[in-house]
Amino acid sequence: MRDEVRADTPLDKLPLKLKKRKKMAAGIPAVTSSMKHGIKNMGLTRTFKTLTMVNQKDGFDCPGCAWPDPTHRTQFEFCENGAKAVADEATKSRVTPEFFSQYSVQELAEKSDYWLNKRGRLTQPMFLEKGSSHYTPISWDDAFTHIASKINSMENPDRSVFYTSGRTSNEAAFLYQAMVRSIGTNNLPDCSNMCHESSGKGLGSTIGIGKGTVHLEDFDHANVIMVVGQNPGTNHPRMLTALRDAKQKGATIIHINPLPEAGLERFKHPQDYMTLDFSSTQLADFHIPVRIGGDAALMKGFIKVHSENGGLDHEFIQNQTIGFDSMVKKAQSIDWGILESDSGIDRQVMIEVGKVLSKSKATIACWAMGLTQQPNGVSVIQEVVNLLLMGGHIGRPGAGLCPVRGHSNVQGDRTVGIWEAPPLSFLENMEKGLQISIPKTHGYDVVNAIKAMNDGKVDVFFCMGGNFISATPDTHATAKGLRKIGLTVQVSTKLNRSHLVTGEQAIILPCLGRTEEDVQEGGIQFVTVENSMGVVHQSRGGLQPASIHLRSEPWIVSHLATHLFDDSPLDWAGMAGNYDLIRDLMEKSLTGFEKYNQRVRNENGFLLPNPPRDSRSFDTPTGKAHFTTHELPDVSVPDDRYVMMTIRSHDQYNTTIYDVHDRYRGISGNRRVVLMNALDMVERGWKSRHPVSITSHFHGEERHSSGWVVIAYEIPRQNIATYFPEANSLVPLNSTAALSNTPTSKWIEVSLESESSFSKGDEEE
Repeated sequence: MRDEVRADTPLDKLPLKLKKRKKMAAGIPAVTSSMKHGIKNMGLTRTFKTLTMVNQKDGFDCPGCAWPDPTHRTQFEFCENGAKAVADEATKSRVTPEFFSQYSVQELAEKSDYWLNKRGRLTQPMFLEKGSSHYTPISWDDAFTHIASKINSMENPDRSVFYTSGRTSNEAAFLYQAMVRSIGTNNLPDCSNMCHESSGKGLGSTIGIGKGTVHLEDFDHANVIMVVGQNPGTNHPRMLTALRDAKQKGATIIHINPLPEAGLERFKHPQDYMTLDFSSTQLADFHIPVRIGGDAALMKGFIKVHSENGGLDHEFIQNQTIGFDSMVKKAQSIDWGILESDSGIDRQVMIEVGKVLSKSKATIACWAMGLTQQPNGVSVIQEVVNLLLMGGHIGRPGAGLCPVRGHSNVQGDRTVGIWEAPPLSFLENMEKGLQISIPKTHGYDVVNAIKAMNDGKVDVFFCMGGNFISATPDTHATAKGLRKIGLTVQVSTKLNRSHLVTGEQAIILPCLGRTEEDVQEGGIQFVTVENSMGVVHQSRGGLQPASIHLRSEPWIVSHLATHLFDDSPLDWAGMAGNYDLIRDLMEKSLTGFEKYNQRVRNENGFLLPNPPRDSRSFDTPTGKAHFTTHELPDVSVPDDRYVMMTIRSHDQYNTTIYDVHDRYRGISGNRRVVLMNALDMVERGWKSRHPVSITSHFHGEERHSSGWVVIAYEIPRQNIATYFPEANSLVPLNSTAALSNTPTSKWIEVSLESESSFSKGDEEE
């Protein structure tokens, strides 16, 4: 029975091996790892051809992250993470209809995510009928007819939900939202809801734009760079080059994170070996091992020191901001003992680093999900904004705010309309450009979509990329909701767990990858993406598609639309054959996209407008940047409990598991591990590899997960870390950040028990 299909991730049965953690990132091991993954997946010739196309001006944008490309690029403009992402997509392995006839959905569900991913590229559209145990082939036309019939038969368009992953191109995302809004709903949840939604909310209300305010070149002029709640060595390795260059120009780097990370200790650029340079660079001058959730207290400590030691930009504060006095007064009123207790950082350290910040003439603050996925994600980001506004560190060289996106085009998707709650002005411009009537009521974000599924309010769930079941919180609640839906559809390149936890019926639509050539009726096409710093540029694959049955995402959306709408002012079929027509329509519908087709053909693309960065102007109700005043969050937990955060391994990209190793942390063979402070382990009488179960606690609710082992690691006391997505089942659906509704995957209150006292049968299914 398909109802028995497990939603969680089975464990690869390999022995756990532990080594000393690495204290340097990249270097020869990164080169070796890149080549190993490339040759194993693609072969030698294909590896060289593919990797020399990554992030080149006439090549394709790396799917590994959204870090911007330098103006002057080298022949090898990729990192280890990017090489793995490319090799994973360009693999020679294939998932054919014969594969699906060999394995039932039940059998596939018992395999690990690592095993599923290693099967390779999907090759044909597949259909899972109600009550069936196996997927069977379906034609593209029949698939579109079936999907359109289900959507058009709904009593209310809001009973459909359309999810988007950040790997989707601008063109595909724009067409997708146009189709969804033509259907009559704004139910457009996306991966932003689970990662940088807190950044958008925090920045939008303080500086008037939900994006960062720096260029890549700003790193060359910075005095101080703060890297907060982020592990660039694993998640954004190309950022390490910018940090190295900044360090060599004299910048001070401050790393704020509960765990030490190799990428912020020492860095060796692999290309240096070509010039016989064997030296490495120490990056972080300070590593501040803040307690999980203690960042707000730490920032208030810095603000307190800054206000007492000068370095304030009085003219900027007076003329272009509001709220400074109340913000500073609040920070100054908090006792140092509370700041030390909440942050876990000694007062003298906060004073020393605070003085460095107060003396800086140009500070950049970078952050990722270590901040955004806290219960106070929005307010703690606004504390970072407060700190930078004090010194006027915005709209000038070497200074600014830098939320670092993990998905390659998550920022671009939001820019072009993948947004469940856009402002009215955005919808009115879109309506004018598309010449269609657009609903104005806000739609579901990810968490509210899952709740709607569980409430029986969703008939059709359509995913444009991603792995929804593995990416979302509260795995079993999400699975329960998905199984109540009539039809679930996945546009995918590879097999994943979302193809196994489905509605009554399910369809898989296999699409081209970023690496592959896209040939349509109008000839070879290219798409565009937007990086973390607002640059829009081309991406053009060059490999032969993995199957003759694959279709591009713009083609898929356009042809589904032709089946959905009998009468539409949009030339769906024409846009499928010529993406210039899509970009013409985007120009009419979006601010900042004037002469889109012309400008995106510039050698390095073009930069979207950003008023705080470009002119120190702020699109807020007052026309000024806003200092904000917040109370400290309650970070206390009972003595017998811990605060858990989920993390990614080095051999992982989001939900995709490349291998069961975490090379930088010295962990291999087993992903169900709990990183724990050694003193906390001694207190419990535990040694490394001790088996435990984990129970999360939230407002009287409990969620259980068994089959874990603890290992000693450098992490603050009463804090633990576990891998994503294995620990997602412990993240309560209702535990979200205030204002952004982002799941609090970096703050979960848990208890641990020896495995012998907790039966596997008790684990929630």
